[in-house]
Amino acid sequence: MKIFKKVFRYFFRFVLGIITFVLIYFFCSWLFPLIAVNSSFTNASNGIELFIQSNGIHTDIVLPVKSEQIKWNRLLPYADFINADSSFQYIGMGWGDRGFYLDTPAWSDLKCSTAFNAAFGLGETAMHVTYKYNKPVINERCKSVVISKDQYNLLVNYIISSFRLEKNKVILIDHAGYTQQDRFYEGQGTYNMFKTCNVWTGKGLKTAGIKIGIWTPFQGGIIDHIK
Repeated sequence: MKIFKKVFRYFFRFVLGIITFVLIYFFCSWLFPLIAVNSSFTNASNGIELFIQSNGIHTDIVLPVKSEQIKWNRLLPYADFINADSSFQYIGMGWGDRGFYLDTPAWSDLKCSTAFNAAFGLGETAMHVTYKYNKPVINERCKSVVISKDQYNLLVNYIISSFRLEKNKVILIDHAGYTQQDRFYEGQGTYNMFKTCNVWTGKGLKTAGIKIGIWTPFQGGIIDHIK
């Protein structure tokens, strides 16, 4: 009986600890996006327009394919894609857990092992790249900001540093994309519950001097922050 009580006591503490951790995590996920950095940011009068696009869960940074600073098609050639060419004006990029990207095209495909590996940083990462024919439409899931050339350079360098390079070239993953306009590349860094795909987006915006929450684990902390 004493052993049973001891086991039950430890089990109760374990469950209580998990519940407490989850509550603290979601409280911080609500609070920290409200604490803004780069509060003095304003749209540049003569700069480069970029877009933050959400599918309701995940965010991408959408940029012009060609600018004075970089021609993305040189780093991410059209030939890697089934249907992309010089007529495509924009390119969207996001970072995330490789297992989620490759093995979970829909939420119904999500496996417990995939979620566990992603949450605790046990998997590899990937960059998801999508060529877009037209300029994104502004709506509740797509926001626009205009930044200076210097700010854009900082953002470009941040994004490039998120690709794993081999001899200064990106590494294409041998896996079909979701459409004919997107592909996956090897990524840098480790994904976990504290460094999510949206934290990656938020850090990029923060690096470029854009007003954003100090920590943005969920898409709402980004999309809702950009007016």
